[in-house]
Amino acid sequence: MLPDRTGFIVWVSDLKAARALERFGTVHFMSRKLHYVVLYMNADKTEESLKQMSRLSFVRKVERSYRTEIPTEYSKENEDKTRFYSL
Repeated sequence: MLPDRTGFIVWVSDLKAARALERFGTVHFMSRKLHYVVLYMNADKTEESLKQMSRLSFVRKVERSYRTEIPTEYSKENEDKTRFYSL
């Protein structure tokens, strides 16, 4: 069975040093332009990992991703109005 995973956005000042974040979890994406890292880690180790991450000198801010809380099941209660606006 797969463990529960939690996503985090870690704002960094140095991208080369941000490679060290791989020891906390799986690095999904690194933005060179905006200097952030999308990181996924096991939910049971988040508290201790966040404390260790915040102590690193190149980490500016750590934000939790709310992607798991966004509803992904949609219902078609309302009529589709796009066919009325077609050219």
